[in-house]
Amino acid sequence: MAKILLVEDDITFSQLLQGFLDKNGYTVKAVNTVKQSLQLLQQQEFDLLLLDYRLPDGIGLDVFIKTIENGAKIPAIIMTSFNDVRTAVKAIQAGAFDYITKPVNPDELMMIIGDALKQENEQASGTNNPNFIKGKGANADKLNSYIEIVAPTDMAVVLQGETGTGKEYVARTIHQLSKRVGKAFIAVDCGALSRDLAASELFGHLKGAFTGAVTDKKGLFEAANGGTLFLDEVGNLSYEVQVKLLRALQEKTIQPLGSTKQIAVDVRIITATNDDLVNSVDNGDFRQDLYHRINEFKIQLPPLRERDDDMELFITHFISLSNKELGRNVEGISPEAKKILLQYDWPGNLRELKNVIKRMVLLTPEGKAGVESLPDEMLFTVLQSPKNTDTDLKLLNEANEKEMISKTLQKVKFNKTKAAKLLNIDRKTLYSKIERYGLDN
Repeated sequence: MAKILLVEDDITFSQLLQGFLDKNGYTVKAVNTVKQSLQLLQQQEFDLLLLDYRLPDGIGLDVFIKTIENGAKIPAIIMTSFNDVRTAVKAIQAGAFDYITKPVNPDELMMIIGDALKQENEQASGTNNPNFIKGKGANADKLNSYIEIVAPTDMAVVLQGETGTGKEYVARTIHQLSKRVGKAFIAVDCGALSRDLAASELFGHLKGAFTGAVTDKKGLFEAANGGTLFLDEVGNLSYEVQVKLLRALQEKTIQPLGSTKQIAVDVRIITATNDDLVNSVDNGDFRQDLYHRINEFKIQLPPLRERDDDMELFITHFISLSNKELGRNVEGISPEAKKILLQYDWPGNLRELKNVIKRMVLLTPEGKAGVESLPDEMLFTVLQSPKNTDTDLKLLNEANEKEMISKTLQKVKFNKTKAAKLLNIDRKTLYSKIERYGLDN
C-alpha cells in the first residue's frame, strides 16, 4: 500500500488526518516542519507528499522542490486555506500534482490522492491518456491548423503557454500526426530533473561514471530514437546540460556520461515552456544558439480565459469523464454554477477546470451540480473580481449562503459595511441574514 509523508503543523488536524488515511489503507508518517520532513526523506522512501502550505520553518513547497533537487520523483499535494489558492496554483506550476483547500473534504482528498498515485503509476509504465478535447472556437481552430501544418515535418517545435493549457497533449498530437507515429513518444519534465542527474537522464551513463551509477543506463534520447522527445519546461535545464543538448541536436549523436563512444540518434524535439524563452536568453539563463535550434516553429497555446466559446464543450466533456471515473450520473451544471464557471479567470487553465468539474461531480449525488459543489475560493474570487457586475448572493442557494456570509464576515473582521459591499447586498439585508443564520459574533 502507498506510503504517504504528511507534513502539517496543526497537531490535532494532523492526527485526525493520519487516522483517516490509516483507516483507508495508507501508511502515513507525520511530521510538523520542513526540517523534519527533509530528514525523514533521507531515511525512507515515500509514494506521495501531503504538504501543508504554511509551516513554522518555511512552506510545504520547499519540501517538494528539495526532493526534485535530490533526484526523487514523488507527487505532491499542497493543503492550503482558500486565501492562499493563487499561491497554490503557483505550486502546481512548480510541478506539484494538485492542491486541496481547508477544511479538507474527505471524499475530495481520497479522490486527489488516488489520482496522484494513478498518474505516477501511468508515468512509470509509460502510459498516459491526457483526456483532452480539441475545442471548436476560433482560438482552437487556429491551434489545430498549426498542429496539422507542422506535424508532418521534422521541424523542432516550441510550445509556449501557461500551466495547464495542454502542452503535452499538443505535443502528443503532433507526434501522432507525424511520420514517426509508430515510434516512441517520450515526455520528460525538465523541472523535475535534478541538476546533477539531468545529463544522465537525457544521455545515459556507464556503470561507475559517478557515485551511485551502479549499472549502465540508457538515456531518454536513445530510448526515443526514431520517435519524438518532448522536453517540458526546457528553460529549467542547467547551462552545462544546454551545451550537451545543443551538441546532440546539431550532430545527431549523444555521448553517455563516462563513455568515449558516440551513439547516433534520430529524434524529433518538441519543447515547452511557461515563459517566453526570449527573456531567458536576454537574461543569460538560456543559450541563444540552442533557442534558435529548438525554435524552428512556435505555437502559442491560449489560456482558458480566452476560450469562452469552448467552455460549454469542455464542461460537458469533463462531466462525462468524471461520471465514468466516479460512477456518477450527473446530468449537467445548474445555470447559477455555470455562470460562476464562466466568470472565473482559471489561473490553472484546462487542468484546473477538469479538477473542479470532477470535484463537483463527486459532491453531487444526483441531478445537476450546483453552486454548493463549487470550491469556496472560486466563489470568493468571482465575487471579489472588479470585472464582476452581476454575480451576487442571488446566484447562491441557501445551502451555500450561510457559509459564504460567515467566511466573508471573518475575512473583514465582522465589519458589516465591508461585508455587505463584498457580498453585493445592502446592510439591512445583511443584518437580516446574520440574525436568521445566527452569525453575529
